[in-house]
Amino acid sequence: MKTAYELAMERLATKEPVRNLTEAQKKALAEIDSTYRAKIAERETFLGTKIAAVRATGGGEEAEVLQEELARDLRGIRDEWDQKKEKARNGG
Repeated sequence: MKTAYELAMERLATKEPVRNLTEAQKKALAEIDSTYRAKIAERETFLGTKIAAVRATGGGEEAEVLQEELARDLRGIRDEWDQKKEKARNGG
């Protein structure tokens, strides 16, 4: 009997074939991952510090605005990250 994971992997393989990546593609993907992890950490640190400072002074509404800005920024970074990875996978 197959596990749910095995069944899901089989379904995925029928929808999208497995890609064999070249060493250059693997290296590019690793560099992209490293760059975008750093971007996310930088943004979380920068805005996280601001959010904490604002909350410490009782600015709950301003902290909410900063929290929304952080979420929006992170979504943008992740979208860009995914696009770069897809481009690298396709040899671009």
